[in-house]
Amino acid sequence: MRKLIVGLFMILLPTLGLAAGVAVPLDSMEPDHTNKESLQRGAATFANYCMGCHSLEYARYKRVADDIGVPVELYEENLIFNGAKVGELMKISMNKDMAGSWFGSPPPDLTLESRLRGEDWIYSYLRGFYKDESRPLGVNNVVFDNVGMPHVLVDLQGLCAVKPAIGHKSSVDPLSGNIRNADVCTEWALEGSMTSAEFDRAMYDLTNFLSYMGDPVMVERERLGMFALIFIVIFTLVAWLLNREYWKDVH
Repeated sequence: MRKLIVGLFMILLPTLGLAAGVAVPLDSMEPDHTNKESLQRGAATFANYCMGCHSLEYARYKRVADDIGVPVELYEENLIFNGAKVGELMKISMNKDMAGSWFGSPPPDLTLESRLRGEDWIYSYLRGFYKDESRPLGVNNVVFDNVGMPHVLVDLQGLCAVKPAIGHKSSVDPLSGNIRNADVCTEWALEGSMTSAEFDRAMYDLTNFLSYMGDPVMVERERLGMFALIFIVIFTLVAWLLNREYWKDVH
């Protein structure tokens, strides 16, 4: 009995550890890998703002272009900036040792980031930067405290002067009728080129793209899964009828 209890504890321990790892509330987002336009916008944002530091080295440019519905020539012309061939892996030129000295640790490869962190975490993190002059880069993040990454999207979002209200749903003040937490940021240190709604949509697209990168065959897998379930149902019916036919004369 003691061995059984210890075995169950060892099985559940990683799950408990993951549950304890989420220390802050997150905003939710539902990825949609069938939305090609969203994936294309997310790929463009990643190429222009993220790929200077973060690689996707477990994927190839051509496979991504085909999956998200972008002609290979167009993808190569507009979204490959390092001279790589379209059939190559999506690596970057940044030296990891130098990046470690700049940021404290090398920026991670993001191919499987959505599988590791989850889409909600990425979506909240991208929108969670705020001004913090005590940090070396002048910014912090409500989802990743003491983050070593600069706010590379500051031109789009702006820079929040206070901690963004990540994970807090909007509500109506019963006394004044004002909407509380309508935007994640209530006070800006810098204005961005996008409105809050536009930036949220851009971060949804970027998160959706990273979700696709973590599971590029999800749509095909789910489609084949439906056929597999239909086959199982039909096979079960045939097997039941065959069994009844075999045993109908046995008393």
